[in-house]
Amino acid sequence: MALQEELKSQGDFLFKNRSYLPLIILGIGLAVYIHTEYYEIEVPETWFSESFEFICLGVSLLGLLIRIITVGHTPKHTSGRNTKEGQVAEELNTTGIYSIVRHPLYLGNFFMWLGVAMLTENVWFSIAFVFFYAFYYERIMYAEESFLRNKFGQVYLDWAENVPAFLLSFRNYKKAKYPFSIKKVLKKEKNGLCAIFLLFWVFDFVGDLVEEEHFEFEMGFWFYGAILTLSLIHI
Repeated sequence: MALQEELKSQGDFLFKNRSYLPLIILGIGLAVYIHTEYYEIEVPETWFSESFEFICLGVSLLGLLIRIITVGHTPKHTSGRNTKEGQVAEELNTTGIYSIVRHPLYLGNFFMWLGVAMLTENVWFSIAFVFFYAFYYERIMYAEESFLRNKFGQVYLDWAENVPAFLLSFRNYKKAKYPFSIKKVLKKEKNGLCAIFLLFWVFDFVGDLVEEEHFEFEMGFWFYGAILTLSLIHI
C-alpha cells in the first residue's frame, strides 16, 4: 500500500475510534500521577503550586471554549461528522472560526486533554502527550481533508491555501455565516464540561488517597463541580 493510501486508511480507522483517546490518556495519566505523588519530594508551597490545578482547569476550559465557538456557529451535517457510513459533509465550513483554523474542534480537544495531562505534574508525560496527540490527530486530519478535497475540489483547495490546519491566523477572518446556537452547544458540549470536572475530581481524589494512604472522602470544589456538571446532562 502506498504511503498516501496507508495514511488515509490509518486516519479513517482512528477517526472512527477517536473517542478512545481520552481513555488511553486517563489510564496512563493516572498511573503516572500516582507514581509522581508517591515519590514526590516535599517542597515549600508557592502560589503556583497551590493554583496549579486551576491553571490546568483553565487550559481545559480554553479547549472547551474553542469547541463551543465552533459548534455554536456550524449547521448540521458539515465537514467531519462521523457516521456508521463514514464521514459526511453537505457544506464546507469556511467562515467564523473556520476562517482562522481548519480543524478548530481538534484544536479544542488538544487543550482540553492537555489540561488533564498537566494534572499528572510530570513534565515528560505532558511532552509525550503533545507528541502522541500530534501523531494521532495528524492522521485523522489527513483522512478528513482527503475526503473534503475529493468532495469540494477547488473550493476546498482555495480555502485550505489561506487557512492553517492547526495554528490560528486571523489574517483572513470572516464573520460566521450562521448565528450562534446555545441549544446546539448545550446538546453537544455539556458532556465535555462534565468530563472535565469528573476527571479533575478523580485526580484530586486519587492524589489525596496516595498522600494520606487511607480512604477519606471529601466533598470539595472538584466534587461539587462534578455533581453540578453531571446534572446538566439531564437538561
